Amino acid sequence: MKQAGKQDLTALLQQAVAHHQAGRLAQAQEMYRAVLAEAPHQFDALHLLGVIARQQGEAALALDLIGQAIAINPSQATAHCNLGAALQDLGRSAEALASYDQALRLNPSYAMAFANRGNALRKLGRAQEAVDSYERALALRLPYPEAACNRAAALIDLGQPQAALEGAERALASQPRYAQALCVRANALYLLRRLRDAVEGYDRALAVDPKMAEAHAGRGMALHKLRRFDEALRSYERALAVRPEHAVTHEHRAATLLALGRQPEAIEAYQCARRIRHAQDGDTSQVDFALAALGVGKAPQRAPQAYVKALFDQYAGHFDQHLTEVLDYRTPAAIDAALRSAGVDAGGDVLDLGCGTGLCAPYLKPRARSLAGVDLSERMLDKARATGLYDRLACADIAAFLAQESAGADLVVAADVFVYFGDLAAVFGEVKRVLRPGGAFCFSTETCEGEDFVLQASNRYAHSAGYLRRLADAHGFQVVLLESSPLRSENGVPIVGQVAVLRAA
Repeated sequence: MKQAGKQDLTALLQQAVAHHQAGRLAQAQEMYRAVLAEAPHQFDALHLLGVIARQQGEAALALDLIGQAIAINPSQATAHCNLGAALQDLGRSAEALASYDQALRLNPSYAMAFANRGNALRKLGRAQEAVDSYERALALRLPYPEAACNRAAALIDLGQPQAALEGAERALASQPRYAQALCVRANALYLLRRLRDAVEGYDRALAVDPKMAEAHAGRGMALHKLRRFDEALRSYERALAVRPEHAVTHEHRAATLLALGRQPEAIEAYQCARRIRHAQDGDTSQVDFALAALGVGKAPQRAPQAYVKALFDQYAGHFDQHLTEVLDYRTPAAIDAALRSAGVDAGGDVLDLGCGTGLCAPYLKPRARSLAGVDLSERMLDKARATGLYDRLACADIAAFLAQESAGADLVVAADVFVYFGDLAAVFGEVKRVLRPGGAFCFSTETCEGEDFVLQASNRYAHSAGYLRRLADAHGFQVVLLESSPLRSENGVPIVGQVAVLRAA
């Protein structure tokens, strides 16, 4: 066979690129290979053959081919950006980020590299940096609906649904039938508690892409909140028909089955989610907790931290409204009344365990020389910080926080916190250690009879009065007050718990 000349190879490469740009991948692939048969180290043919491999879902092959191209010519920013995309496909986000950074060193005005860099940062849990990277992309290219959409998704990760809604609208202004942006918009509406608007938003996304699992699942969540359980169940089942190995959707489906009174089916759904989680990352703690609340398996000593954090991160934006308007939440007032009844003095150093958005702070601040709060949810702490009532706030597990505190507190409060703890012995011990002699420990619990504590179907622990008295005695506390008190309502039914005030000897 006659060896192709340089001009022939150039023409062949140009034809291959034309086929590639027109979407005729098989023809382009054949021609790139023909070029490489004559010139095995031809950069463009190797690079673009790798791009086709990625387009065809062969990320590992893409990585190999683009890597070979970069070894020949490491100065091409596009190749580093495409290498990053292949690494991202393979779940290697940290390496992808390094590739995008290299692309930007070579071409600081490369909008796509900034946008893809944002995607890698999101996967790494660095949402604010992702937003910044998307904004750099948008400053370089307008319109850029993909960057605008992904920026909106990152704003949702940051708990900023109003800004996310505006960002999704920005993406849709230039591409009205962009299914992913329609779904992100609906997600933002859901978080803003505009549930009917969210359902309509998911329907718009599904009109464009009927097989969009995320939109079906989001629609199910909104319908569940609207108590339209049968419709929610159908949405979850449509999501799972597209994405059967999605554990979170199985868990949401289980919760809806429970709301419909179909507990055996709910248990099956949770067990399916457990199987998927075990296969994917081995962490089944949250599903095990949900199953234990339904009487399947042994109840853990406390709720998983990830479960509690996710729960309150989700609620942060509307937590106070939900508690006061929906649950008729009375615990902070009950804590205040108990402290007054027990004659707890003002002017001391106060720790607010599980402070949340700071609902107890208006009652505690007037009796505090200094007020410190701790919570697992950074989003809750953002709300607490905005009250201006705390002198110190920490994002931490309360057990870890107490273990690092030195003695010197005059009052420790835990309002509606021990519903996420079964065994309270370790917490009692740490509270006793940090309290000054004569200091007070005030807390609420839900109530059970007989057993020390039980995990209820609500995923909340309840404790018996006898257990609390024994713990107090074992840790050197005097029980000043332990009385029943209405704490909140659930589906219109009052939840009566108990409020305690203990004194450290």
